[in-house]
Amino acid sequence: MSGNVVLVDKKGFVATLVLNRPERKNSLNPAMLLKIAEYLNEFSRDDNIRAVVIRGEGGKAFSSGYDITEIPKDIPDELVEELKGKNPLEIGLDAIESYPYPVIAMIDGYALGAGCELAVTCDIRVAADTSKMGVPPSRLGVVYHPSGIQKFINVIGLANAKEVFFTGRYYDIEKAKEMGMVNYVVPKAEIYSFTYNLAEEIAGNAPLSLKSHKYIFNKLLHYQGVREEDQGEIEKMIIDAFNSDDLKEGAAAFFQKRKPVFKGR
Repeated sequence: MSGNVVLVDKKGFVATLVLNRPERKNSLNPAMLLKIAEYLNEFSRDDNIRAVVIRGEGGKAFSSGYDITEIPKDIPDELVEELKGKNPLEIGLDAIESYPYPVIAMIDGYALGAGCELAVTCDIRVAADTSKMGVPPSRLGVVYHPSGIQKFINVIGLANAKEVFFTGRYYDIEKAKEMGMVNYVVPKAEIYSFTYNLAEEIAGNAPLSLKSHKYIFNKLLHYQGVREEDQGEIEKMIIDAFNSDDLKEGAAAFFQKRKPVFKGR
């Protein structure tokens, strides 16, 4: 293996990306997300890699979410326009979605917030029976991006997506599977062998079929999105939340392990 915040391994037709910040429960940061995009772009030029597994280092977390210490706050007006372009999270997740071959998330431990979205962005998800999943932005005072919400709607349906985002709960993995967030739940001791057997099975199929089917799935979903006339108001909501007192309170409560007191401003 090689690398730093993301480790890389290749064996046969299967490549692995390992999220390597175990001391931070593999929380996502810009460097990690851009590395994911860089490696997947590299793999996309090699038709000998026909499946990719993404997993977390350390056995305690797939990814605990976006590193809250790196969430921007009090955004200056001159940076607002820049946020309308792609940020590192979008770049990393778009790279997974657009990668021409199937991507499998191996979830061993927590998959929360943006880490949960990263898992949902993958084509197939395998989870250890001790794992938990959830999306807590409403508990932190963050407004989630519409494209992320749309992914959850596509994978788990509108009713389940509303519950996930409105409650901000952390779900036991059996409940997450019932909601459709994962395809398989296996004993923790078996997750590695199960995931790589699945990856090798997929990678052994016809490359043109794999690439074409993923391309078709993506194209069938690309008609979805926010109307252009609504985009400005949504961007304002996201920026207002980043600049709010509630976000500061949510972050403080998170670190202090207490219930936040939100005031709606």
